[in-house]
Amino acid sequence: MEHIQIKGLNKPVSKLIMGSDFFNLSNGPVVSEILGHYLAIGGNCIDSAHNYCGGESEQAIGRWLDETGKRESMVIFTKGAHPKNDGPRVNSEAIRSDLFTSLERMRTDYIDLYGLHRDDPNVPVGHILEALNEHVEAGRIRAFGGSNWTHERLQEAADYAAKHSLIGFSFSSPNLSLAKPNEPFWAGCVSVDSEALRWYEANQFPLLSWSSQARGFFTGKFSPDVRDNADMVRVFYNDENWIRLERAKQLAAEKGVSMIQIALAYVLSQPLPACALIGPRTEAEMISCRDGADIKLTREELAWLDLTGAAV
Repeated sequence: MEHIQIKGLNKPVSKLIMGSDFFNLSNGPVVSEILGHYLAIGGNCIDSAHNYCGGESEQAIGRWLDETGKRESMVIFTKGAHPKNDGPRVNSEAIRSDLFTSLERMRTDYIDLYGLHRDDPNVPVGHILEALNEHVEAGRIRAFGGSNWTHERLQEAADYAAKHSLIGFSFSSPNLSLAKPNEPFWAGCVSVDSEALRWYEANQFPLLSWSSQARGFFTGKFSPDVRDNADMVRVFYNDENWIRLERAKQLAAEKGVSMIQIALAYVLSQPLPACALIGPRTEAEMISCRDGADIKLTREELAWLDLTGAAV
């Protein structure tokens, strides 16, 4: 499997990142089996968050790391400062509280990649960077980034860091997928549009895409007349996405692969350091992700799939 480098981290990051939003303390054998399949395809990065499964996702990962002794070979990516019912929590106090809890749950003294799960544009970016720099200097995190931050705020953070000689954001984790959303899945979520994609490419800024396969939109289970999944209808049902699906089907047939593999290849073939968060539950699904990651799409194919270029 191919890897990317992220500034501040002395380990490469596999282009497929294992999602853990379904890990919990009651399915330990399942977690071990899935992570075993993930290691077998060459993966080395696990994604989690302070709020996944009420904290049990991080606890399950910590138990697995402890039992297997694989802490130093793995890249741990977790996130904090998620909003609560009373509003945003992107501030130094919430970051510190969530980070210390995550460290304890994961049975480790440092996090490789720490992401702010949401942004709060009302908080000056300098306050946020100064808080995160303290944790880097203390050795609690190796690199930090934004999750669901706009490229404008990322640029603002980069400018502030350069001006004040601070460590800046090293990565970003928005949604990027071949299917373009009508609206966010959840409040505060950010999907990459064409303007943002140009920014990522120009800056060669590492992008770790969540919902990289559009929650299964390209599995063949969905069509305009299948409307039993209200969230999928709300977010992904539009005329342009049905054209993208048909083009993915055509290109998949030409290459002898599946539509879902083409959707994954779309993310990983972007001309920038890109990773895809995946959530396979079986060995077969894991192998499908591995094979999809090996597909290389040309710029012309990417543009055609995205309805911005001529037929190929």
